[in-house]
Amino acid sequence: MTARTDELLRAEDVSRHFPIRGPFGTRTGVLKAVDRVTLDIRRGETLALVGESGSGKTTLGRCLLQMEPVTSGRVRYEGVDLTALPPQRRRGYHRSMQVIYQDPFSSLNPHRTALQQVLEPLRVLTTDADPTGRALEALEQVGITGDAVHKYPRAFSGGQRQRIGIARAISVRPAFVMCDEPVSALDVSIQAQIVNLLTRLQGELGLTYLFISHDLSVVRHIATRVAVMYRGRLLELGDTEEVFADPRHPYTRSLLRAIPVADPRRARAAALRPSPGRPEFDWPEEPQPLVEVSPGHLVAT
Repeated sequence: MTARTDELLRAEDVSRHFPIRGPFGTRTGVLKAVDRVTLDIRRGETLALVGESGSGKTTLGRCLLQMEPVTSGRVRYEGVDLTALPPQRRRGYHRSMQVIYQDPFSSLNPHRTALQQVLEPLRVLTTDADPTGRALEALEQVGITGDAVHKYPRAFSGGQRQRIGIARAISVRPAFVMCDEPVSALDVSIQAQIVNLLTRLQGELGLTYLFISHDLSVVRHIATRVAVMYRGRLLELGDTEEVFADPRHPYTRSLLRAIPVADPRRARAAALRPSPGRPEFDWPEEPQPLVEVSPGHLVAT
């Protein structure tokens, strides 16, 4: 997978391993949460990272943002190898790379108002003498205005809290935002509002998203490309519509079969069919290279 001129962020053979401890702290093995993953994220796109719980999606995202140290491999941002930089130099990239967390209830400080939540990263990551104006602008962009900016998180609904989290992320004017399951903790009707908000902000601010999710119906609506992970490895990568229309890997096909069906007759028919269970494919000892089966559509052999 060669580098592209329009790529913003690139993972090259990235791995993240955790030791497995037995009794008395003895090391009994290694958990390969991310296992030699290579992929690129292009400027202005939304790359969705999908897979079941425990597949390594969030760990890979944290490695890309250097919130988690890599065991091996490199992460390049605008051509700069972040993994080779000392922490004090890496800090300069924090403003350009932000994150929206999954749980809007625990990601906010309960003792700070909406305005104070957004002011915090501005004071840490910018040199503005008084960043209040920028904080209010970010809150207005997500629909938190008037006296609401002086309220505490307990006064807001889950969707409104997530809007504050989004305002906090965009306030420092980043280029790249990792959205870590940003709608999974919200009601379905609120999910649509947040997804539409993210889409609008992307157009207005020129943002690039890594959208981590297990909800493929949401992914199909927002993503430009889809990367499928299983057991820490990347199995398929391609344009969203092509992956949904022509999934090549058995695991991708099993994920797509699990999407809920709105038509009651189709849902009833699906319920009567035997469950596909775990996907049937051999699991090699080492990660397999991605092979291009059609332009831009890559599958692990």
